[in-house]
Amino acid sequence: MAWSATRNPGRSEAPAARPLVWSFDFISPYSYLQHEVLHRVEALAPIAPRPVLFAGLLQHHEHKGPAEIAPKKIHTFREVVWRAHQHGIALVLPAAHPFNPLPLLRLSIACNNDRAAIAAIFRFVWQQGHLPTETVAFAALCAELGVADPAALEHPAIKQSLRDNTQAAIDEGLFGVPSLQMGHEIYWGFDMTDAVIARLKGDPVFDSPLMQRAGELPDGVQRLARTGTGSGSGIT
Repeated sequence: MAWSATRNPGRSEAPAARPLVWSFDFISPYSYLQHEVLHRVEALAPIAPRPVLFAGLLQHHEHKGPAEIAPKKIHTFREVVWRAHQHGIALVLPAAHPFNPLPLLRLSIACNNDRAAIAAIFRFVWQQGHLPTETVAFAALCAELGVADPAALEHPAIKQSLRDNTQAAIDEGLFGVPSLQMGHEIYWGFDMTDAVIARLKGDPVFDSPLMQRAGELPDGVQRLARTGTGSGSGIT
């Protein structure tokens, strides 16, 4: 997972000039892991949480999620277990993955993306191992967060808010979660948390010629879309 250079060449942005937008989806174990260390970023800059539908980003970019590629799914969750162990983060894997995160995302929006509510929702999945399809457990979570009837999450305004969040993320160049945005800069992935902290502390590498080059590197070749079942690299 790498730094995404979408900033204007030669433009040095003042770190922490405004809140960092944090885009996440409860389906993402990496969003959960970053949530658990986000206080390190917040010690330097305010955070504006924004729930988005990861599947919407994937659909827009015509890309599969890591859990949709069988060998990659195994690697992903082995890495997630390792990262949680490495950082001392409590982790319980849910009964199945991927799952439909829409009720969880809408619940966050219904709670005005309150940080305590976001934490409770992440715990529901990644510390308690629940899924939103567990009717009794999910209803209890909703009640805990002040939503008496889970059916209220079907309100058109809540659904539209999630659509708007996801479209805004797409328009801003996001392709995955979690992502932290500092002005025009996008930092994708749990493993870029330290990079965000370094940027906020003024590490000069982010304004270096090498980093600018990283954002302007041209394509050498492009894969062709496969139209049959033949073998081949698909490179032209």
